[in-house]
Amino acid sequence: MPIWGAVEGALPRIFTGQFTEMSEENKKAGQSGYDASQIQALEGMEHVRMRPSMYIGDVGVRGLHHLVYEVVDNSIDEALAGHCDRIDVTITANNGVRVVDNGRGIPVDMHEKEGVSALQVVMTKIGAGGKFDKDAYKVSGGLHGVGVSCVNALSIHLKAEVHRDGKVYEQEYSRGKEQYAVREAGTTDRRGTTIEYQPDEDIFEVLVYNYDTLADRMRELSYLNQGITISLTDERHHDEDGKPLTEDFHSDAGLKDFVTYLDGNREAIIHEVIHMNGERNGVPVEVAMTYNNSFSENLFSYVNNINTHEGGTHLTGFRRGLTNTLKKYAEGSGMLDKLKFDISGDDFREGLTAVVSVKVAEPQFQGQTKTKLGNAEISAPVSQAVSEMLQSYLEEHPNDAKTIVQKVILAAQARHAARKAREMVQRKTVMGGSGLPGKLADCSEKDPSLCELFLVEGDSAGGTAKQGRDRLFQAIMPLRGKILNVEKAMQHKIFDNEEIKNIYTALGVTVGTEEDERALNLAKLRYHKVVIMCDADVDGSHIETLILTFLFRHMKDLIENGYVYIATPPLYQVKKGSRAIYAWDDNERDRLIGEFRGKSGSDSGIHVQRYKGLGEMNAGQLWDTTLNPENRTLRQVTIENAAGADQVFSMLMGDDVPPRRKFIEDNAKYANIDA
Repeated sequence: MPIWGAVEGALPRIFTGQFTEMSEENKKAGQSGYDASQIQALEGMEHVRMRPSMYIGDVGVRGLHHLVYEVVDNSIDEALAGHCDRIDVTITANNGVRVVDNGRGIPVDMHEKEGVSALQVVMTKIGAGGKFDKDAYKVSGGLHGVGVSCVNALSIHLKAEVHRDGKVYEQEYSRGKEQYAVREAGTTDRRGTTIEYQPDEDIFEVLVYNYDTLADRMRELSYLNQGITISLTDERHHDEDGKPLTEDFHSDAGLKDFVTYLDGNREAIIHEVIHMNGERNGVPVEVAMTYNNSFSENLFSYVNNINTHEGGTHLTGFRRGLTNTLKKYAEGSGMLDKLKFDISGDDFREGLTAVVSVKVAEPQFQGQTKTKLGNAEISAPVSQAVSEMLQSYLEEHPNDAKTIVQKVILAAQARHAARKAREMVQRKTVMGGSGLPGKLADCSEKDPSLCELFLVEGDSAGGTAKQGRDRLFQAIMPLRGKILNVEKAMQHKIFDNEEIKNIYTALGVTVGTEEDERALNLAKLRYHKVVIMCDADVDGSHIETLILTFLFRHMKDLIENGYVYIATPPLYQVKKGSRAIYAWDDNERDRLIGEFRGKSGSDSGIHVQRYKGLGEMNAGQLWDTTLNPENRTLRQVTIENAAGADQVFSMLMGDDVPPRRKFIEDNAKYANIDA
């Protein structure tokens, strides 16, 4: 969930659950119906190691964690088929991963076509798996068969252990190559599959797993698959009793619990989460939603546990069902009679938090990142399910229904005010020649792909940055003070804020289309690197978070296109005589002090300067450490988990102080925290 730079850490760990053992009847069900004949080998895996990014996205942090998701997805597929209800995920002491499930166990009998054990086929052939056989799995998640063989190819070592039919079978691999034939390794009274692997250091740029990133996904999966217990253990860290850090994620109420979790830091305006779970026209649909007093729409959609952040037909069905049903109720109530303009679909979604999850046998994914559902037949079942759910709720809860309609009317009025404020900003840009803010020190390069905009905290640091930059491709925009906290502001107030107006006009983006009045138009974006550069202190972190909150809520496309970065100025300069070296953290500072101290063991002559503000550096130092592309380090802001990011921002920037204070105390870099 790396989404902001001021406090990098975990979501609050607030959910634990109990493990319920599967019944013996369920354990036996379907055991005989899953064998080697259902494992289909589609193609080889020769160039997985040569082109790993084609399979897992990249070879950085995201790709490393994607390995875990691929292995867990296999276990989730067993759960979706009704054969597994517990998955144990462990980060081992040496940054390997072990995943254990209580499913049926990967088949080990001889595969007729390949002439080897089905286990070996699954582990060493790309596209080999039961998910290609409709009799084995009706629905499945993951990368549609790429799965565990891809993990195997990118691991220096992997061991598969299968508990099946009272026996234990095992096989080990190195970089995707089997080390011996599948063999019996004892007897067992349980069933399931254990996969333990060590990522290959020749492939990955990063080898250290982030516990909180994995906890995010395991929590999400537990909500999306109610009744399953997923445990996460970190053998690298231990409590006071010497036990490894462990959490259990389990949900009996599914998406209802998910929405409650997401809205934990917001004030609800209706009394309970609206929820339905069932089949419509043969399509399993689950929907949960509620309304809060915020001004943003928080809508998350999933297909077979895959986060479809680009939306698709299921989301279209949800919006249609929501809008039609609420509009019909609002008009029938007479509450819209005095309104002088039409209600739009956006108005019905302000303050809405909702999760939509569908299970599709053969999903067709589209879009830039293949996360947009294209199956046309899914829209109608979702729309029908939402309409029926809402009609029942509104009839049974008239007071909540009135509250929702009042919220919609206020949203419509605010939208009209926001449109006028937005048009004033955009008209001013058109009428005023370049229309660029007076404080903007622009660059001379006109190709946006080569241009960088630094959003700098304060006029003083802005002045230093203007002197130290490369004027050809680097633009500087000083921001005065702390910008508006958009988490608690209506949209028209946002367009009235001077600093935010300046950001819009400097970037050259516009807001609003005929289809969506909140849509961001990036067609005239003037910079493809937007860099947040703040002081390394509490105030700087606060300003950084305010800017990120604004970008996440109102310019998310900017983040999702990879245009947003955070500068990392050094924290220290360690100097002895004429030799001065910069340090970016305490460990590096201490190492340099030790190096300067040398054999003498004395500190006479070692001077350490702590840079609390950018203004403490001169223009040359700022260029050398923070602006120069040859030396600097920029952190790209990405959204690994949209639901987790939403929960963090609502907690950090909302009204509820205790969870924010705890989060900051657990994760902040600085002392003397004032929540």
